Amino acid sequence: MSIQVDLNGLSFFILNSDSNAVVQLISNPFETKQTPNRLLNHLEHAFNTHQALQKKFSKVQIIHSNAMQTLVPSALFDEAALSDYIKYNTKIFKTDFITYDVIQNEDIMVVYVPLVNINNFIFERFGSFEYKHSATILIDRVLQWQKNSSDTIMFVNIEHKRMTIVVTNGNHLTLYNSFDCNTAEDFIYYILFTAEQLNLNPEEFKCQLMGSISENDNLYTMAYTYIRHVSILPYNKMRYHDNKTTAHFTLLNSL
Repeated sequence: MSIQVDLNGLSFFILNSDSNAVVQLISNPFETKQTPNRLLNHLEHAFNTHQALQKKFSKVQIIHSNAMQTLVPSALFDEAALSDYIKYNTKIFKTDFITYDVIQNEDIMVVYVPLVNINNFIFERFGSFEYKHSATILIDRVLQWQKNSSDTIMFVNIEHKRMTIVVTNGNHLTLYNSFDCNTAEDFIYYILFTAEQLNLNPEEFKCQLMGSISENDNLYTMAYTYIRHVSILPYNKMRYHDNKTTAHFTLLNSL
């Protein structure tokens, strides 16, 4: 089981490891952003009300999806300086626990603040478990696709009230960033602002959209209005694509 925790919502992905089949996907988006304590209450409620979550699991993983992260090249990385890396990106407290993931393909560390109350609850319920940041999954997956590419591509992952942008130049990572996104205007603003900062011409670069988006909604229409080469990521690029969609991208690519 993999659980994605975000102050905007909770999602659960249960996989049968023997048949490699998706058993269940449970999504619980929130109308308003929650506090970490209220998020824990929602998590406890989910485990108390969904029978599928009350079974025994051979593996449990937490995916922390939040903006409290930054990327550090491994050549410059010092484990003793974690707070120094992240304090310029987000407000942190002396009591915050800071950790990191390794992106092997690009020699990059994802330094981030996990929600310790969520980790503690999962440990008390299941014992040992794994956890990582959603950035690690998204970047790793994109770099796998791009290992033989020479194109500049902007990948945009859309989730509930959040969008994440990954830009690659060939098989190298150029940019990763995430933004709160509540309207189509927010969506296109962050895409065009990112393109401007990287000197990308909207008439030339490729933009692939994934996550909670289809060609029938207004986000796609907005992107298509301003960007010449825009498309929806083919669903067969998902690790598990029985539902023929790229929704819940990081969660469904986490196991």
